[in-house]
Amino acid sequence: MITTDILIIGAGPTGLFTVFEAGLLKLRCHLIDALPQPGGQCSEIYPKKPIYDIPAYPEILAGDLTDKLMEQIKQFEPGFTLGERAETIEKQADETFIVTTNKGTKHHAKIVAIAGGLGSFEPRKPPIPNIANFEDNGVEYIIRDPEFYRNKKVVISGGGDSALDWSIFLTDVASSVTLIHRRNEFRGALDSVEKVQELKNEGKINLITPAEVKGIIGIDKVTGVSVVHNGSEEFTIETDHFIPLFGLSPKLGPIANWGLEIEKNAIKVNNALDYQTNIPGIYAIGDVNTYPGKLKLILCGFHEATLMCQSAYQRIFPDKKYVMKYTTVGGVDGFDGTRKEAPKAVVKKIE
Repeated sequence: MITTDILIIGAGPTGLFTVFEAGLLKLRCHLIDALPQPGGQCSEIYPKKPIYDIPAYPEILAGDLTDKLMEQIKQFEPGFTLGERAETIEKQADETFIVTTNKGTKHHAKIVAIAGGLGSFEPRKPPIPNIANFEDNGVEYIIRDPEFYRNKKVVISGGGDSALDWSIFLTDVASSVTLIHRRNEFRGALDSVEKVQELKNEGKINLITPAEVKGIIGIDKVTGVSVVHNGSEEFTIETDHFIPLFGLSPKLGPIANWGLEIEKNAIKVNNALDYQTNIPGIYAIGDVNTYPGKLKLILCGFHEATLMCQSAYQRIFPDKKYVMKYTTVGGVDGFDGTRKEAPKAVVKKIE
């Protein structure tokens, strides 16, 4: 059985940063994630997508953010159970928890922090009769590596940020990019909409609205799509790839059966204090939780992780008073024996 102070369910950015904040308090962490590598959505869904709202980084690729977080927590030696899903939880007589995965791996922890993002994801698929026949043969619901589309003809369908952002990005990669949306109006960021319009005017994006892809052409692989424009005009477009980006449907999975208070597929927490759930000792941080005024941003998850760790420390050590020290003053001591600290001022006697 794996034993730790804090068991973190979800190895996305919020879960990884929790390791750092817990390490400052001398608390050890172990993480469970159903994905085969740390990083959550940042690694699995959009590793090459730039993120613009991480403090001190005007722009950072999602995959690079994961790498930086892994580097930051290395000295705290977290453990990982990857490729396994947290299945059941049992509260013990001493108020600790045993969490068992779908593969039978047991974890014993004093605190459980659910940082599972939006849970597991399933793509929202368009109602095209033969689309399942072409999945992974020209139909992709997630863009993992833009280079996969180098010098290829691409058709993207959708009207949100993902459809807009990837259409813009792939103009420098693909041989042609067509963006199809069923409405004339987009629901993405205004600057992205304006950029798409600019690229359309420059002839770099073929923008078709209002229109829908109604069929896929090909035998073993996608060779084109059938499009209905303005509700009646029908035509085909040659393409190597059809990428419908209609978003992902999140599911909490087995966690939904743990007795936690759920609201609209998110876990309700006490945001006035420490992001604890209705079960003492179980916290929920990041996109998986909900409370009045909740914002689903990575930087908000970092903040929640910080306060959660302070509360976890008090729960584990109720008789100890922790006095917070700034890392600029106290430095950072890793479990591996390393230490990071600011250089000491040199005092030299003047003779």
